[in-house]
Amino acid sequence: MSPEVFAIVLCGAALHAGWNALVRVGLDRLLAVTLIQIGGGVLALGLLPLVSVPGAAAWPWLALSAVLHVGYNVFLARAYASGDFGQVYPIARGSAPLIVALVGLMALGDQPSLVGYSGVVLLSGGIWWMAVRGAGVTRLPRTGLVSALITSVFIASYTLSDGLGARANHDAIGYILWLFALNGLCMGLLLWAMRGRRTLAAIAGHYRVGLAGGAMSMAAYGATIWAMSQAPIAMVAALRESSVLFALAISALFLGERLSRQRLVAGLIILIGVVVLRLG
Repeated sequence: MSPEVFAIVLCGAALHAGWNALVRVGLDRLLAVTLIQIGGGVLALGLLPLVSVPGAAAWPWLALSAVLHVGYNVFLARAYASGDFGQVYPIARGSAPLIVALVGLMALGDQPSLVGYSGVVLLSGGIWWMAVRGAGVTRLPRTGLVSALITSVFIASYTLSDGLGARANHDAIGYILWLFALNGLCMGLLLWAMRGRRTLAAIAGHYRVGLAGGAMSMAAYGATIWAMSQAPIAMVAALRESSVLFALAISALFLGERLSRQRLVAGLIILIGVVVLRLG
């Protein structure tokens, strides 16, 4: 992985942690996630005239990804509703890189070096350590665990889908903008169907958070999709999950949360994994 791709993915990971912090706006989890998805969709819609319409080869991946992102948002909201944030987020994010790496190796012929795979394992292991030992709770409820693991499957699935879609489109930026426009539309329609038109009006009062979070989300995932067109998907997917490390720093510096010894150990393992990925 080149230094430029490495730096861009790390910036995207930091932005990903940032917009997740914005989910705490006083709304329930599904409303907050949908608000940010709609915000990203509105911004993407305004930028669509600047890019070309995706090629025929990219549309099946865009359609598949839109469905997968809806599933991801729904199960992420369920996981947060039944489990502690400090465990749900790392489990959901930490499982996905291993799934991506295995599928990439077996089905896609995407083969990073042995050092690269070592970085994937270290990074995922550190995230799991934080989930199991560093969250400050002893046991994640079964419903939360199942929802978090299902979320990780959706993360791995849309990561692979979008990596292949961006490559098929030969224009990562155009793919990103069309993807976010579709995601915003799908999540808005889903919320309308589930909770009615009044709910959409209720979240409109938080539009500034939605636009800010949407911009951060689009930039973060856009950096990831672009990087997957430049480097092995498994390595990019794993490095992206260093967002857990940035989330740790945000929680300590801005949210006043205490850093336990276990969280610091997990953070160190994640940091070592990031360094090994860079070497790979």
